[in-house]
Amino acid sequence: MFTSRAIPITLTLLLAALSAVAQTQQPNPQPESTDATVTGSITGRVVDESGQPLPNAMVMVRAAGSSRPEQAVATDRDGAFRVSGLEAIPYTIFASMAAYTLPFRDPNSTVRPVTTYRIGDTVTLTLIRGGVVTGSVVNANGEAVVGVNVRVQMIRDINGRLLRTGYRREKSTDDRGVYRIYGLPTGTYVVMAGGSPLYSHGNFNPFDRDAPTYAPSATRDNAAEISIRTGEETGGVDIRYRGEPARVVSGRVNLPQNSVAGTQVSITTADETSIPWSSTVYEQPGTSTFMFTGVPDGDYYVYAQSHLRNEGPTYSDAKRINVRGADVTGIELSTRPLGSVAGRIVLEESKAPECAGKTAPVFNELSVAAWHKEDEAAKQVPQFFWSLGGPVSPDKEGNFKLLNLAAGEYHFIPRGVSRYWYVQSVLLTPNAKTTKPIDTTRVWTSVKPGDRLSGLTITLAQGAAGLRGQLTLGEGEMVPAKLWVYLVPLERERADDVLRFFGSAVSPEKRFTFGNVAPGRYWLVTRAETEDGAAPLTKLRLPHETQIRGRLRREAEAAKTEIELKPCQTVADYTLALKSANPN
Repeated sequence: MFTSRAIPITLTLLLAALSAVAQTQQPNPQPESTDATVTGSITGRVVDESGQPLPNAMVMVRAAGSSRPEQAVATDRDGAFRVSGLEAIPYTIFASMAAYTLPFRDPNSTVRPVTTYRIGDTVTLTLIRGGVVTGSVVNANGEAVVGVNVRVQMIRDINGRLLRTGYRREKSTDDRGVYRIYGLPTGTYVVMAGGSPLYSHGNFNPFDRDAPTYAPSATRDNAAEISIRTGEETGGVDIRYRGEPARVVSGRVNLPQNSVAGTQVSITTADETSIPWSSTVYEQPGTSTFMFTGVPDGDYYVYAQSHLRNEGPTYSDAKRINVRGADVTGIELSTRPLGSVAGRIVLEESKAPECAGKTAPVFNELSVAAWHKEDEAAKQVPQFFWSLGGPVSPDKEGNFKLLNLAAGEYHFIPRGVSRYWYVQSVLLTPNAKTTKPIDTTRVWTSVKPGDRLSGLTITLAQGAAGLRGQLTLGEGEMVPAKLWVYLVPLERERADDVLRFFGSAVSPEKRFTFGNVAPGRYWLVTRAETEDGAAPLTKLRLPHETQIRGRLRREAEAAKTEIELKPCQTVADYTLALKSANPN
């Protein structure tokens, strides 16, 4: 039987487990240096959920959108830290500590967390004590199984959503056959013993060739689901080890001639309806073969990563294999560079007198991201590949380069735009033969392996307006769940302008906020969103969602609530009567 009890506060602090996001920020714009290159510090504290300081927590500071190594410091006895010598660019900050995890953030919250920080900021990072799962592993005779790897794998998050890349940790049983794994976020997990480990560097374990045994003594198809909560210990998750032989998956990796360092090969489940399982092996430089042992029957993706001298990482395509009752050998993988898109951000100032003296954006405080199209083709690619091309920050001249883009279709999104500026256009001129730039907000941009696209120009225009308002209800009316307010372009010449559609979730206090809005005439309309998937505003801005924008425009036209926003104007305390359209 699985039992739960509160975790004692006196658990020994061990290896760092997860990173924390900052909860509060107190800006202090005064730099600490007057040199030609301004440098300064970011200070702060790491605390637990009750606000008590956490000494010896590790804090990492990294330039936002950069692959440069982070700076790391430990907190003092008061949980305080200070990172000095930082340039005047935006940073991301993370904290980690053994037995602790991230606080849960409601994905439906209307409060946006702070994600980047600058010199002079004072930051508070919060970590919460994670959950614990413990139990024993015995064989068919009831004898302790010593030294077998036990893995916990999250399969659903706190909201019950199925995960393909959920949190996972692994630890060996002790001399009593007992395991204890801590620092776990709230969620639903499975627990397994044996099989190929999460990460292998060639170390041999006699249990690696067995198929994983899932608690209580099951295969992956009928594994018990275990609920784990932060701050609680779930005990009695015992496993009677089956010791059944599994399959071997092996092959070779064909590497480019100028590859350096070792090769990483991964295998991960391909069936979206099954419990996730994966393993990764690291091969030394000069080694082209790989082998996974302890692979249970199922459908899998296998892919490899290598590194080119002076060029960065390369990846193979993900090869789908079927493991059923026999080993799978002779797999051939060939690595090559992924795609990239280079571009620049340009500024267009307004001649409106209201905008005179408004601060211009600082390029390296912005970020640009490439979002892939989530179609059926994208579902045939492991999620790992879509996580490679992270957001980047432009240099001080506005130039940027999006790297490691897997083959697919993309659109491009700038973030962190200053208050009085808005995104006017996102155009691609891929080569000198192109006479007319391509509007990437209306069509997807195809990127193939090895592509080196350039000519992406993001224009930020001065004159953005803002709108803050309150929803008013009639007698007996209630605010529908997931209610949004939308701004829809009124002018017919703007009807197809994707960048003129804006959305704001209505808060529990019935308030809504719009920023970085292009000046012009708009309709306002409320709508209760019921569909799952992408966030409403994200879906509204997708290049192919013309029907959604058209339908919303018809609803807004019928509602007949009009507003005109002038350059650099902020409208506060606007009241809007609830006029919800049908969600379908």
